[in-house]
Amino acid sequence: MKLLIAADRRADLVAGLTREGHDVLGVVAASAVALAAADAMLGAEVEQVIRNLAEADAVVLEVGRESLTASVVALCDRAGTRILPLCEGPDDERLAAAFGLEKPLPLEAEAWLIAEALATAPASAAPPLGASARPEPKIIAVWGPAGAPGRSTIAIELAVELARGGRQVGLVDADTHAPSIALTLGLADEGPGFAAACRQGEFGLLDARELTRVSTPLGRSGVHVLTGLNRPSRWPELSETRVAAALAVCRGWADYTVVDVAAPLERDEEIMSDLAGPRRNAATLATLRSADLVVAVAGADPIGVSRFLRGHSELRATIGATRVVVLANKIRPGALGIDARGQVRRTLERFGGIEDVWFVPQDPRSADAALLAARSIAEIAPKSPFTLAVRRFVGEAVVAPPSTTVSRGRLQRRGVAA
Repeated sequence: MKLLIAADRRADLVAGLTREGHDVLGVVAASAVALAAADAMLGAEVEQVIRNLAEADAVVLEVGRESLTASVVALCDRAGTRILPLCEGPDDERLAAAFGLEKPLPLEAEAWLIAEALATAPASAAPPLGASARPEPKIIAVWGPAGAPGRSTIAIELAVELARGGRQVGLVDADTHAPSIALTLGLADEGPGFAAACRQGEFGLLDARELTRVSTPLGRSGVHVLTGLNRPSRWPELSETRVAAALAVCRGWADYTVVDVAAPLERDEEIMSDLAGPRRNAATLATLRSADLVVAVAGADPIGVSRFLRGHSELRATIGATRVVVLANKIRPGALGIDARGQVRRTLERFGGIEDVWFVPQDPRSADAALLAARSIAEIAPKSPFTLAVRRFVGEAVVAPPSTTVSRGRLQRRGVAA
């Protein structure tokens, strides 16, 4: 078995593991794999560590806060490399268990004991107290600040990608300012749509059969669209109680429900004389509070990033602890110069504390072709860079286990995934 040893205090394992019949590819610092995954090393060093990981069958890792991160777990998972943790105390054991690693060995374990553990199937560590597997999100809200960062386009493509494999997916247009999904997909916006579902939900008359009746199937993709308002002046029909009731029924109707919402998050209390009256942004706020996952879309240009940072804190205040994944859309070097991804990533991390970002490139040719044909980009250009980036995002950030969700975004940013 080919091994990589990532430990600061166990360089003596090389001779012992070699005697046990293993091929040790090299010995690196305990934090070397984490630094490589976070792109905090020189290019040649990163390539060497990743090459060794790809070639190794297992990595013997000295566990610590700096050596074991979500990036390390995802990097080894992508390379198909087993992690054998070595822990010095209970804190390190809890850290290994939190990342779902196999039962750890003591840091001072002898080479024969490590070889014996490598020869057997991995034994999962007991999950930490109170930990549980995160369920897949049923309601996914797509939000973004003002300025057309591409909310509706991302919502459509997310729904189409989620529908792969025979899943039933609902696509809801809950934008009370500028609904556009029906127009983008060439669907009739005079039908009942989401407003009718909200009216039925208010009186408890909405069920899965009624949702299927008022929705419009998007070809044979498995996506059913609840079209939005055909006139923005009808926004009082999407009240907070109605929207929350309709989305509650959507949980049992589809495997996933993707909801496109408007940008404003203001609650309008100061400008309303009647505190019990309707709110223009009630549909957006109700959707964000009902969502299991929020996809926050930022325009990848100086203005778009600035607007996103201003709105992100307000979004967090609205949704509380709901999981948020940030997607930088329309990434292109022309608006940001050299290393466009790096500049967006560093800006969001410095001014917003956002460490993990996924990127979707600007692809005007495919977007224009899809708009002309009134179909999704995935259907018109299934091999376009935009489609492949969204597909990768869905697989890594939406339906992947939480232990790999964060770090695979970092791998994509570094270009390893490509």
